Amino acid sequence: MSVFRHSRDIPARPESVFSAIQDPERLARWWGPDGFTNTFQTFEFWPGGAWLFTMHGPDGTDYPNQSEFLDIVPPSRVRIKHVNLPHFELSLSLGPSATGTLVSWVGVFENQDFAENMRSFLETANEQNLDRLVREVSAGASHGG
Repeated sequence: MSVFRHSRDIPARPESVFSAIQDPERLARWWGPDGFTNTFQTFEFWPGGAWLFTMHGPDGTDYPNQSEFLDIVPPSRVRIKHVNLPHFELSLSLGPSATGTLVSWVGVFENQDFAENMRSFLETANEQNLDRLVREVSAGASHGG
């Protein structure tokens, strides 16, 4: 098992950050590393709900993703289990901070060899994902969202 931890302070209330996670249109805009886009087929945002989507790489490669929402506690936590390979659980925790919201991102990969071989990519991708979340929350704030 391999664990990846990232965090980011976002200058917005936890409710505003959570909104960018629970709204499938907004989530599709920021989910994934730079250059990737998403097409959601199923987005059942409740515990036990399915999340099926295709992540489109900048080189045109499609990456099918099948996940299950394990736990949702508005506006403070979302836990996701990635069902297809690579198997992992992702926990997003949102807590108030002095400047807005501290987002903690913890991914736990089942296959340690895969995770360690992909560590550099995954760490960069996770940071880019958080960068994209910050931009989405900022854009939502400027549009009243």
